[in-house]
Amino acid sequence: MSRHSGPPGQPDQPQPAGRDAPQSTPLRKNRRRRVVLADPRGRGRVLRTIIELEEQTSVGEKLIRDLIRQQLRTGLALGGGTLLFLALLPVVFYAVPALSEVQLLGVRLPWLLLGLLPFPLCYGVGYVYRRFAERHEQDFVNSVDR
Repeated sequence: MSRHSGPPGQPDQPQPAGRDAPQSTPLRKNRRRRVVLADPRGRGRVLRTIIELEEQTSVGEKLIRDLIRQQLRTGLALGGGTLLFLALLPVVFYAVPALSEVQLLGVRLPWLLLGLLPFPLCYGVGYVYRRFAERHEQDFVNSVDR
C-alpha cells in the first residue's frame, strides 16, 4: 500500500523528502529575517494614555473634559454669534425704518431676512460647527496616539 496525502479515491501525491533521504542539491543555509510590523518605540506611552482614558483616571478625565470644553466653546461662539445676529435684525429694522421699506422682488426686506435667511444660515453654521468638532476630535486622537 502506498502513502498519499489526499482523501481516499484520489491519486497519490508525491511526499516531501524525509530527513534521512539523500539530497541531490547542496545545502543552503537559510538566513533568519527579522520582520518588524510596528515601531516598538513610544508605544508604551500611547497604551498608557489609552488605558487612562478607558479606566477614567484623573488624567483621562482631564483629557476628556478639555475636549468637551473646547467643543462647547466652539459651539457657544458659533451658535451665540448666529443667535445674536438673528436677534439684532428686528432691532436694526426698528431703529432704521428706511430699511424696512426696501423691497426686493416685490417683498419687503424684513420678511426676506427674517423669513428666509435663518434656514440657510443655521445650516451653514451647523456645517461649520461639525467641521470644527471633527477637527477637535482628530487633534485629540492625534495627541493620544503621540
